[in-house]
Amino acid sequence: MPVDTERALAAAPRTTEISWTPEDVQLYHLGIGAGVPATDPRELRYTLESRLHVLPSFATVAGGGPPGVIAALSMPGVDVDLARVLHGGQSLRVHRPLPVRAAATRTDRITAVHDKGKAAVMVLRSDAADAEGPLWTAEAQVYVRGEGGWGGDRGPSAGAPEEPGAPDRTVERPVREDQALLYRLTGDLNPLHADPEFARRAGFDRPVLHGLCTYGMTLKAVVDTLLDGDVTRVRSWTARFAGVTYPGETLRIRMWRGDGAVRVAVGAVERGDAPVLTGATVEFTQG
Repeated sequence: MPVDTERALAAAPRTTEISWTPEDVQLYHLGIGAGVPATDPRELRYTLESRLHVLPSFATVAGGGPPGVIAALSMPGVDVDLARVLHGGQSLRVHRPLPVRAAATRTDRITAVHDKGKAAVMVLRSDAADAEGPLWTAEAQVYVRGEGGWGGDRGPSAGAPEEPGAPDRTVERPVREDQALLYRLTGDLNPLHADPEFARRAGFDRPVLHGLCTYGMTLKAVVDTLLDGDVTRVRSWTARFAGVTYPGETLRIRMWRGDGAVRVAVGAVERGDAPVLTGATVEFTQG
C-alpha cells in the first residue's frame, strides 16, 4: 500500500533548520487578510515593522518550504498522489510568544497512522525550538483518500460537536478572489489552490482556499474580537477542516467564550453556512 505504516512510524525524525524575518511575518499576515483598513492601529500591529507582533498561526508557515501536509508525503514509508490528499485538521501549541525574527530547528515525525476505512489519516508532529528553548508543537492531520481498509487502528472519532447555544460573538470575514494566490507565497504551492485543472482532478469544480489560510484568518478574528488584539495570550489553537472555502466567499465565524478557552465554528455564508471549521478551540491566558 502507498502508506507503509510500520516504516512511517519507525522512521527517524527529520530535522530542518529554519529562519524567518519581519518581512516573512508581514507577508503571512497579509495572506490571511490583515491590513484592512490599512491605517487602523489594530491592523498595523500585523503589518508595520515598528509595531509588529506575530500571530501564533504563523508557525504553520515559518521558515517557508512545503507545509505539513506536503511535507508528510516525503516522509519514509509514504508514496501518495497529492491529488488524493486533504488537510484534515491542525493543532498548534505555542510555548512562548513567537519572535519577529529567528533562526530555529524544526523536527518532524509521523506519530500515528489511522485506518478510517475509506481513507488513511497520518498525523505529522512538528516541534520547533531556537537558542532560547522550545517555540511550538504542531500536529497536522493528513487525510489520504482511498488508502484505508487494512484493519488498522481507527484512531479518535471526529464526530460533529454540539454547539453550546447562541454564540457570544459572530463576525464575518470576506475572502478575496486572489486570497489563495497571495497566501501561496508563504510557501504552500499546492496546485489545488491555483490550478483549475488540478482542482478538478482532485474532485473540486475550482481551486479552493488553503485550509491553513482559513485557520489563520479565524485565529486572527478571535484574537481581535475577544482577546483585545493581544496575540501573546494565545496558548493553543485546534481545528478540524470539515469543508472547503472558495476564494470570493465570506466566512461566518461564531465564538463561544468560556473560562480560558473560546470554542469556534466557521461556515461559508454563500453556501448556507456550510461547515468549514468545526471542533475548533482557542485556549488563552487571562488578560
